[in-house]
Amino acid sequence: MFKRSALVLTVFAAIGQTHAQGTGLRVPMLESPMLREVNAPQDDIITITDSETFDVTDDTNKFILQGGAQVRRSDVILKGDRITYDRELGKMRAEGHARLYQEGNLFTGEEIEYNVDSENGEFLGPIYSFADGSSGKADFADMLDRNHLRLFNATFASCPCPDPSWYLAAERVDLYDDENEGIARNAKVYVGDIPVFWSPYFTFPLRQEKKTGFLTPTFSYSSRSGADIIAPYFINLAPNYDATLTPRWLSKRGLMLGGEFRYLQPNYSGQITGAYLPKDKNFNDQKRWTYGIIHRQQLGSLLGFNFGFNFNWNKASDGNYFRDLDDLEINEADRTYLNQSATLTFSGHRFWSGFLRWDQYQGLHDLALNSESDAPGAGVYRQYERKPELLIRGARYDWGGFDVSTVNTLTRFEFPKYPAYLRGGESAWLDHNGHTEPNGTRFISYSTLSYPIVRPGWYITPKVGLHFSHYETDWYKGRPGGGFFAQDNSQKRSQSRTLPIFSIDSGMTFERDTTFFGKASKQTLEPRLYYLYIPFREQSGIPVYDTSVSQFGFGTAFTENRYSGGWDRINNANRLTFGLTTRWLDAHSGLERLALQVAQSFSFQPQKVTLSNNEQLANNRSEFLASLSARLTDKLNTEAAIQYDPYEKKIAQSSVSVRWNPKRLTSLSLSYRYQREPLLSPEGYGYSYQLSSKENVIVAGQWPITEKINAVGRLDYSIKESRSTQSIAGIEYRSNCCWSARVLFQRYAVAREKTNSRVFFQLELSGLGALGSDPMKTIRENIPGYEPTEVPVPVRSTFERYE
Repeated sequence: MFKRSALVLTVFAAIGQTHAQGTGLRVPMLESPMLREVNAPQDDIITITDSETFDVTDDTNKFILQGGAQVRRSDVILKGDRITYDRELGKMRAEGHARLYQEGNLFTGEEIEYNVDSENGEFLGPIYSFADGSSGKADFADMLDRNHLRLFNATFASCPCPDPSWYLAAERVDLYDDENEGIARNAKVYVGDIPVFWSPYFTFPLRQEKKTGFLTPTFSYSSRSGADIIAPYFINLAPNYDATLTPRWLSKRGLMLGGEFRYLQPNYSGQITGAYLPKDKNFNDQKRWTYGIIHRQQLGSLLGFNFGFNFNWNKASDGNYFRDLDDLEINEADRTYLNQSATLTFSGHRFWSGFLRWDQYQGLHDLALNSESDAPGAGVYRQYERKPELLIRGARYDWGGFDVSTVNTLTRFEFPKYPAYLRGGESAWLDHNGHTEPNGTRFISYSTLSYPIVRPGWYITPKVGLHFSHYETDWYKGRPGGGFFAQDNSQKRSQSRTLPIFSIDSGMTFERDTTFFGKASKQTLEPRLYYLYIPFREQSGIPVYDTSVSQFGFGTAFTENRYSGGWDRINNANRLTFGLTTRWLDAHSGLERLALQVAQSFSFQPQKVTLSNNEQLANNRSEFLASLSARLTDKLNTEAAIQYDPYEKKIAQSSVSVRWNPKRLTSLSLSYRYQREPLLSPEGYGYSYQLSSKENVIVAGQWPITEKINAVGRLDYSIKESRSTQSIAGIEYRSNCCWSARVLFQRYAVAREKTNSRVFFQLELSGLGALGSDPMKTIRENIPGYEPTEVPVPVRSTFERYE
């Protein structure tokens, strides 16, 4: 018998391995703090340490260690008051305060038996804690192999808490590490000590990885569809593609089936989605459906160009589908069209890129709006489709100090005809065979040359460009007596336009040391001058395909054209725009504490180009712009902007917002937005390019009621309409660990005089999933400054608890 308070022995577990001393033992030099390297596979090396007594039986294959014994291998550590190790069979048995540590997983109990060769074992009354943070206890555990652990009369909790708020209890639990699957039989889920769910057969993932099986069911309620229950089933077909089947029951409409298929390859990826309701009880028993296809692919190289292909095609059975059957968000429910496009992209030769695209859409008609108006097509979304469009772009920068660019497009525009049920026979509102706008082909080429001069504290960039466009238009003759598009002398089938464009953009930056509310700061003064000259060309006979009047603001004050979109109209200009910005920056952190910005344009000749007869021509002075953003403290932010019309002597637009964030999970925001009534022409017509008038107040926030309960809410109120356009109210409960719950109510307008209401309820069990409908996207998108109540749990390393 050997006796040593800190004995260190190395044993070769491989059968037949011998040592010169004949015992198979090797004692390292005691003065070395490290074990010597042994010429054998690491998994075959057993190290015995820290035993008070060490006995070797007569056959020299069994060792008995007592008193704080430890047996180690590179991937396993066994501890106990008494350890028996049979080298020939590879069996180890620990009794009294037994602990087995294996690759980050820890088992403790009164008795543990483990085989280092076959990597299986038995545990009596184990308490276990896995590397991913999950834990539990059992009457008995059987480790069948390295990847399969069977537990009897066991509990299991996925949240990394000392005292979990929820847990799974089952007669038997099988954990398959390689398949990332746990199977529980006769299982109950407890929240606290209260059972909330039972299943004779229950599967769950061990890690956050893909796994075939039912996802967490969701349920909600809306005023348009009633109770809404969704039970998605996920199919993990392969690491690079999967599918989800989504049965859905709506109490006011019927049974619906949806699905999604996703795929990912080195050169292409995409997803296919769809849903089908064979008979909608609340829509005249009609069938309702939708589908969407997204595909992205790299096609490779040819002639020095890299080619790609993008396909995005979406369709629905009717225009009210998303208003009636949406289970997403308000921005989905009020969408006005579905995109349908196919695009071939190319780039190469360093300076060139472009695409060939077919672009059309399906309008989502609000039939309720149509029924309220005498005009055919009211409430029907209409814009030109591109069938097809070719764009070639070239750009080279700092070419001998010059920047050169060219953009060229060739587009065939077609305007959708109104559906037959909207045309109304021989309605005077419509033209020949449903045409209400002329189709045509447009070629545009715009090339520019600029020479930026940038020096410390100032810059100046002269720029000259040449715009050329050519139109081939299918004008439709009106009925006898006239029509919307009766052909006249100005509307030629073939016409061209060439315009030079010249501009000079310049600015300076001044800086000085100062103070801001007693704190050291730097103040900047940044004046900017922008001059633009474009001669006048008569353009009233050119069709308008994709052009509208830009709303004047800081984003458009220093641009070449007051018309946005395409180039169907190019304003004449002899204009100077002045802007001034001043900032206060924290001298130590560089944080912007205050910024003030103003801008206004001055024209030296009247604006002659118009988009339509009902358009207000620009005055010699533009509207005056001013904005302010302030971070007065680290907890209080405010922004304000105003657009003032010096001729009408009225505010055209204004907005003010304040946000207070005193501490984590606490924020309040208040904003006000105003848009004046549209101006009228002398004939009493409204200018079509103007925004509709509005005056809205928005209040939103997140606020703790108690240590564990938080309230969230938002109210959008239209002063002009004297009604709420959206309201959200909710409560979040967060336990100290392991679970949280949310109740959320949302009401929002989906059409004129129509609203939809929804109720969300969600119970989230950390590590297991969430029961109910998920309101988090709604909360994040509608509550400015919202912070999640959950504190992220860091990923644990297998070495974090190394013993």
